[in-house]
Amino acid sequence: MARVAVIGGGISGLGTALMLGRRGHTVTLFEQDARDAGEDLDRDFFDWNRPRVPQAVQPHSFLAPVRTVLRAEAPDVYADLLARGAREYHDFDWFGEHPPQRAGDEELVTLRTRRIVLEAALTAAVRREPSVDVRRGCRVRALAFGEGRPVRVTGVQADGQTHRADLVVDAAGRRSPVPAWLVAAGCRPPVVHSHRAGIAYLCRWYRLRAEGPRDPGQVRNGSAAPFALAGVFPSDNDTFAVNIVLSTADPTRGALTDPAVFEAAARRFPACAAWLDLAHEPQSAVLAMAGLDNRWTSLADADGPVVTGLVNAGDSLIHTNPTLGHGVALGLRAAEYLAGHVDRIAADPADYHDWAAQALRPWFDAQVTADRVNEQRLAESAPLSDRRAAALAACAFDEPVVMRARARVRHLLQPADEAYGTEEVDRHVTAWLAARPDFAPTHDGPTREQWDALVPA
Repeated sequence: MARVAVIGGGISGLGTALMLGRRGHTVTLFEQDARDAGEDLDRDFFDWNRPRVPQAVQPHSFLAPVRTVLRAEAPDVYADLLARGAREYHDFDWFGEHPPQRAGDEELVTLRTRRIVLEAALTAAVRREPSVDVRRGCRVRALAFGEGRPVRVTGVQADGQTHRADLVVDAAGRRSPVPAWLVAAGCRPPVVHSHRAGIAYLCRWYRLRAEGPRDPGQVRNGSAAPFALAGVFPSDNDTFAVNIVLSTADPTRGALTDPAVFEAAARRFPACAAWLDLAHEPQSAVLAMAGLDNRWTSLADADGPVVTGLVNAGDSLIHTNPTLGHGVALGLRAAEYLAGHVDRIAADPADYHDWAAQALRPWFDAQVTADRVNEQRLAESAPLSDRRAAALAACAFDEPVVMRARARVRHLLQPADEAYGTEEVDRHVTAWLAARPDFAPTHDGPTREQWDALVPA
């Protein structure tokens, strides 16, 4: 059995510690924030100032791997998640009656919940795990190094002492100090691929009133204008978030932090208007997040691992802007792989780096590609021009075969070229277009003129 030190007590750190502990390994988890997610979800969500975790208050939809990993590794956590108010939504629920089931359809489930609910469920499980020692309010100041080529990490320095470990897991997030520590120690530098995302998020949280309806019926959760994206995130315990995405260069971005301006603008998008027409009460200010990037940090280069005794996971390894919701799903997949192969990884991390490059890196590349397209489109207010691509997106809401392909891509189960590139999908899209000879790509949100009349620069 291995001794493992985990740096960081976010979702990836908690998940890694829990899965390792349940396999009998001895784990010490170091988290510099003294507070953890407790029983008062609303207080922890709305009132906890977490500057190192700006995404904590932004809306989340947890994709299929989150559900799959938790049900396999920690079914009690999954049950607790549902008991705390998280809701399952199958992509075929859009149709009311599901089509005949095919292999893999059971995976196409989104968990609708705020991030804090998952944090609370994982925290409670980790507290119950005797093999895991959680050191809250304890900041790791440095790594301990031994001999070897490449050099070996032998533990961490915290609380004025050295804590020895067979393996250290860096789950300290997107601002992890670990890469700088490695360079300062004379290791070859980690390989970092970074892409700045020129988009900004603004969201506001609401709660449905007890006397009103719980949803607006069959309404898509996303809308778009040439220069903005907008959507609704139904969540746990009758909460929902309205979200608007703009270019960071948009001159109206600052005005949207005014709740009245934000809500008036959101109502120009059909998806948002349908939910804002329900009986609701605002629960937050307008919450902004920008300065986003996509970053891949590999602790291996062309010559192999730059260090042994240390690997990274979660946002320390791969973080992407939240548009496609990859973060938690990829973080828990890495945690599961680490827990299942920790003895081998502790001896030689090359296998872990190879696995990450094959299993996780393609989704990073897909996010960067999507972001570049969105950045250009939002900045230039570009009209939709690809008729077949627009038809592919629209057709999914009429044709279960196309919805299945869409869902498999969205849930990180299959790359887009494989899911959409079948004769069956092509046949359904062709037939859908043939039945709609006047179909033309269009946006359902406001025009720029309408927006500028409503939202001051």
